[in-house]
Order: sequence, then structure tokens, then C-alpha cells
Amino acid sequence: MDAMMMDSMKTAMPGMEMDMAAMQACMDACAACEQACTVCSTQLMSCSPACMNCADMCNTMMRTMMRMQGMTPAAMMAMLDACIAMCQVCMDECMEHADNSEVCKMCAAACQACMDACAMVRESMIAAR
Repeated sequence: MDAMMMDSMKTAMPGMEMDMAAMQACMDACAACEQACTVCSTQLMSCSPACMNCADMCNTMMRTMMRMQGMTPAAMMAMLDACIAMCQVCMDECMEHADNSEVCKMCAAACQACMDACAMVRESMIAAR
């Protein structure tokens, strides 16, 4: 997302202070996690359902962050919490195969990065209160 778009989002979210750099990093991490989970789900291992669900959650989180009009702080916090929780489930499932599957190892790492990025946005929202 370019700087002009990020600046316009600041004014579209009255009452909700966001760290735009953290938000951009979170959207990037969500996109990367969605891709990693989608690839991992095609292995048809026991982690596949968690990977598919995580890919969907990351996509939804990313789209929500790009469309902030009407979003309340409580709703954004709930979305971030849900994304973190789904990434944790997926990472745990993939870690069971990480010794034997580079794809699962990559997926677990993408999930961790997404959780970290979502936590940074969440922390920036709490600090802005």
C-alpha cells in the first residue's frame, strides 16, 4: 500500500489511532502467511485443515485492514485476536511435521511472523488509548 493511501486511512478512522507502519507490516505478514498456508494445505497432511482455515483468516484480516471504514477499536482487536489464535493453531499443527517437511517449517515460520505482526498492531492500539 502506498503512502498516500495510508495517509487517507488515518482520516477514515476517526477515534482509532493506528501505527501505519505496523499496520502495513501486518498486512504484508498476513499476505505471506496466507500464501504459505495455501501451499502447505496442498500437501494433504493432518495440518491441511488448519492451514486452509489460517489462510482464510489471514486473508480476511488483511482485507479488513485495507477497508477500515466502519471498523471500531473493539472489532479490530477481536479480529487481531482471532488471527493470532488461528495462526497459533496452524503453527502448532505444522510444527508436528516440521522435521520432515520444509513446507510445514516454512508455514510455521510464516504463522509466527503473522502473529508477531498482529501483536504489534494490537499493542500500538492499546498504547494509543
